[in-house]
Amino acid sequence: MSNQFGMYSEQYSNDYSTEQNEQFTAAFDAITQQFVAGLNEGLPASAEAVQEAVRQHYEFTTQFWKPTREAYKNLALNYLMPSPYRDSYEGIAEGLGKYHYDAIVIWADNNL
Repeated sequence: MSNQFGMYSEQYSNDYSTEQNEQFTAAFDAITQQFVAGLNEGLPASAEAVQEAVRQHYEFTTQFWKPTREAYKNLALNYLMPSPYRDSYEGIAEGLGKYHYDAIVIWADNNL
């Protein structure tokens, strides 16, 4: 799977090597696929497997930024509100943006 979000990462400068960026892309894609699997299986956003995917997503995020509970939930709004991120998620699977948002809100409220 190609990185659906790579086109937006060009907006941001980074000091990571090509290899590091490829590793970030692969890790992010693997996490995204866990959300897709949960959505396709009909699991609720609160399901253990989905919440584990959120934990991994949060840990991935902390490589670049350590958000507070509210900041992490605000990040998730990008997956729900009209944005390139929501459009990318919806391009992967219909309803994925809201599903990911709901899961993040649950996880953040319980863990941050």
